[in-house]
Amino acid sequence: MLVVRPVTPADLPALERLAGEAVPRLTNLPAHRDRLEERIARSRQAFAAEVEFPGDEHYTFVLEDRARGEVAGTATVRAQAGARDAYYTYRQETLIHASQQLNVRREVQTLALSHEVSEASLLCAYSLAPRYRGTSAESLLRRARLMLIAQYPERFAGVLAMAFPGFLDEAGESPFWNSVGRHFFVRDFEEINYLAGVRSKSFIAEVMPQFPLYLPLLTPQARAAIGREHPDHELALAEMLAEGFQRSRHVDIFDAGPVIKAERERLQSFRRAAWHPVRIRPVHALPDAEPAMVANQRLADFRCVVARYALSPTGQLMLSEEHAAVLGVEEGRAVLAAPLALADAESADPGYDEGEL
Repeated sequence: MLVVRPVTPADLPALERLAGEAVPRLTNLPAHRDRLEERIARSRQAFAAEVEFPGDEHYTFVLEDRARGEVAGTATVRAQAGARDAYYTYRQETLIHASQQLNVRREVQTLALSHEVSEASLLCAYSLAPRYRGTSAESLLRRARLMLIAQYPERFAGVLAMAFPGFLDEAGESPFWNSVGRHFFVRDFEEINYLAGVRSKSFIAEVMPQFPLYLPLLTPQARAAIGREHPDHELALAEMLAEGFQRSRHVDIFDAGPVIKAERERLQSFRRAAWHPVRIRPVHALPDAEPAMVANQRLADFRCVVARYALSPTGQLMLSEEHAAVLGVEEGRAVLAAPLALADAESADPGYDEGEL
């Protein structure tokens, strides 16, 4: 039985382990005990607070394997990416250089420092223990956050964003950082990535050049890395694109990893989610059905599990006694359910223009 729930102080050792197991190491999940303790405290404050609009709340979740009695993963939602410090990215743009006298017109690709993503809610700090990778646990942990956002829209922005780790070479080096950031910080990528997690990315933006970076002046390896995800995150990116996110013009300022964005109402987990009253039945009496994410209606005691999407003729969701107990729901109580499987991209396309994302 796997369940996604809010983090508690007892989960600190597990967060330390998961931070160390993340591939590659994550800026927003540093293996630093003090920062992780702070993360837990901030999350508990966020879940307990009365919120009318998104601010500096951080909601951190863990994936608990109740059969093994262990925490298998963690993930976070920042209600507003730049509520405390501006959330900096590089925005891909095109400049035109032309001269009528020389009969020359060139379109040059550039990267401009931006904090446009600051207003979005950020899905971040995702790490899953190795033994669970490649299983349904990945989708549950990654998308259970959407089930909370769907229930409490006032707490989050209308646009959601995710930043994926960028491409690293065989030596674990970032070609983009080596071509750009290293010229301003005499530190390697791994060290600067850790420092930004322990402190804040804002100190990077204070030193990085404020004028556009002309891509032709970067190394070929750096140009090839722009908007390219780390190989270990290819499937995760593909899933979220299938969910309804779209690639944006923005990339990470460290490794140029892709930043994807979406209007939350366009996501499949929002459009296909439905409320159902619960009907409790023995496991052997449950009919076969496709798996679904099922979440309760409690904020501080939020729970989300994977269960069969088995509906009675009157629209009740049939749950086992174990699932009902984990969710903390009684018969007749309503739960939110959304199919775990994503519809294919063609049938799921809402037909909306990416525009200036």
